[in-house]
Amino acid sequence: MNEFLIKPKIHFGEDALLALSSLPGRSAFLVTDQAMVKFGLAVRVTSLLQQQQIRCRQYDQVASDPDISAIVSGMKLMDDDYPDLVIALGGGSVIDAAKAVMYALWHCRKDSGRSKPCFVAIPTTSGTGSEVTSFSVIKSRSQKLVLVDEFMLPDIAILDPQLVKSVPASITADTGMDVLCHALEAYVSRKASDFSDAMAEKVVQMVFGHLLTCYQQGSNLPAREKMHNASCMAGMAFTNASLGITHSLAHALGGMFGIPHGQANALLMTSVVAFNADVDGNCDTPAAHKYAALARLLGLPSTSVRDGVNSLLVAIETLKQEMQLPANLQAAGVEEHRFQVCLGELATQALHDSCTPTNPRDVNAADLEKLFRLAYSGGPVQLQ
Repeated sequence: MNEFLIKPKIHFGEDALLALSSLPGRSAFLVTDQAMVKFGLAVRVTSLLQQQQIRCRQYDQVASDPDISAIVSGMKLMDDDYPDLVIALGGGSVIDAAKAVMYALWHCRKDSGRSKPCFVAIPTTSGTGSEVTSFSVIKSRSQKLVLVDEFMLPDIAILDPQLVKSVPASITADTGMDVLCHALEAYVSRKASDFSDAMAEKVVQMVFGHLLTCYQQGSNLPAREKMHNASCMAGMAFTNASLGITHSLAHALGGMFGIPHGQANALLMTSVVAFNADVDGNCDTPAAHKYAALARLLGLPSTSVRDGVNSLLVAIETLKQEMQLPANLQAAGVEEHRFQVCLGELATQALHDSCTPTNPRDVNAADLEKLFRLAYSGGPVQLQ
């Protein structure tokens, strides 16, 4: 028996942030970062809450790739004045931190008789889809830990394109490729279903239709809204279908070398697609057929399965080049000697990542090392 979970109530479109005016509760705990404070977005949230006479305590020290110490700090502050509402305002790191703070504190205080707060996620980047997923990624030393629990699903997601129109082009590119990767991996996952497939297909069309416009014209609000919605839909697809080894490899790279998550996915994506499709062999895997279906959906040449897979690979590489993303890990600044020293550990981490079991093709450590090597010095994948 399968299931498809749709939980968060989603407010979307221009001025969706005004949904804060109808939230229940008397006290809130706002999790955010210094960028949201600097750009005045945090005060927009607190002002709307104050208009509803909701008092708000703020934790604004979340950094990129939050670690366990950040979670503990948030837990202490939240525990001091336990709220009716938890509101996460920021990118994936902020939303993931809020999830982990809630999750850890709940388990530490589960015998206290407290009710679970209403959890509201307000993304300010179009990438992770964390506002609708049960996933949270937390850093521990040089590793990224992937937590998965339905407890962490937000109750309400607010998608306001006004909050993302000033995102810099480089971050737009990184996060946009993350959206594409979520859709591709959910689409070929071992847990994929008709429901997740429908969302993944739509997301792929939206990314190829609107991401480059967002990159080139950041203030184009209609395009920003499409990518913001696509990010959310991709999150809904993968929280049900899970992901694959692109994310497993990217988690290891991000933990070891600090490469932004979306950029790491972009560096690895075509090599993993080629591996899952078996382009070096018969190119007749279930994943290959699904990739070819996506090529047809995008109107790309697809007279055969191999032709369709190759067309999709070219389209992905072309999009990366148009957004001036690094061609390989070397170009991304990873020093060769350190890469070679860490290669075995990287492969081990990726092999044991929680995303690996749902990859459509079985892998071993040697396969993962090969994919890392391809990502290090290789350019665009060589088509067969």
